[in-house]
Amino acid sequence: MNKSRRDGASSPANGRQGNDWDTRRKRKIADITQALSVSPVDVAALRRMAISEGGLLTDEIRCQVWPRLLNVPPHVLEQEPEKVDREDNKDYNQVLLDVQRSLRRFPPGMPDEQREGLQEELIDIILVVLKRNPQLHYYQGYHDIVVTFLLVLGERLATALVEKLSTHHLRDFMDPTMDNTKHILNYLMPIIERVNPEVHDFMQQAEVGTVFALSWLITWFGHVLSDFRHVVRLYDFFLACHPLMPIYFAAVIVLYREEEVFECECDMAMVHHLLSQIPQDLPYETLISRAGDLFVQFPPSEMAREAASHDSMAAITFKDFDLASTQQRPDSVLRRRRKQKQAALERSAANAVVTVAQPSAARRFVRLAVMGLTVALGAAALAVVNSALQWAPKLDLFP
Repeated sequence: MNKSRRDGASSPANGRQGNDWDTRRKRKIADITQALSVSPVDVAALRRMAISEGGLLTDEIRCQVWPRLLNVPPHVLEQEPEKVDREDNKDYNQVLLDVQRSLRRFPPGMPDEQREGLQEELIDIILVVLKRNPQLHYYQGYHDIVVTFLLVLGERLATALVEKLSTHHLRDFMDPTMDNTKHILNYLMPIIERVNPEVHDFMQQAEVGTVFALSWLITWFGHVLSDFRHVVRLYDFFLACHPLMPIYFAAVIVLYREEEVFECECDMAMVHHLLSQIPQDLPYETLISRAGDLFVQFPPSEMAREAASHDSMAAITFKDFDLASTQQRPDSVLRRRRKQKQAALERSAANAVVTVAQPSAARRFVRLAVMGLTVALGAAALAVVNSALQWAPKLDLFP
């Protein structure tokens, strides 16, 4: 199935640049293989590989690494997904309509019979995840994320990973209302304002809002990018990072298009139309690097007060930089967060204008990888708060 399209990220075309890339690519594959071969698996190294240039390179590698990035246990990966009674499922009709409209998400030239079989598997994955997790609510655009996992991993692995993703990174989008989704969108303008106040002011004057970025956020850009290589490259990045990284990437796209924005008439409809039509020839590696820089400079904890008075479910469980290396119990972490919250907000208010030196590439990748590790720990902390279950320290969070 994976052979029906090209794998991974694009590489330089030819010449010396191409030879250099081939050398780096081989070295990276060796590093990934080494990280997978040690016991316990070096998840931090895998995150660095997913973030750095080219991402995870091939779908064969993604099949091995994505489960590690989401900390899905091997015994879960081996389970065959059960079948769901479609006719009695409240979401089936809407899921069916969305999947039937998803033809463009499948590789061009794929035989109809193969595509139709994959669409049936896509429906099954979605319904299984929703059945297992009745607290989750289907939203239009969810299938765009699920189909990416299906095309890369196949039905069995995709089911396990999508379930983990849905209860963690995507949890805010799967509430009964869009309140948390709107809150995450509210981070967009403060990030833009920190970097380029002129672009921010222009957009505010046009009253364009942030709805243009909604489909970017809730589909992890899967719905708006036509080249599958770019989609999986972004998924490598997002899976290795904080759940709010997609909104930082949305901000760098807007900032990258600064000239187009200023050339546009300062009118809500005009600016919305411009920004909602995402270019297909973006310099993805440059933008990924820039998004990482912005996250380090303006972490969610610093932006939360400007975004809104409350945090999203995914973001509230996240401690920005040093939590992964401490191996603290989540209950003590939460107590510490409560004590530090007011002080952090006061520091954020006192430093309305912040200038931070650009971190080196190596340092940035390390810090982003550490941040990614804390996502799983943050989710566990949330579980402690909500269900009072005992923390299980045996998870492979700290290789």
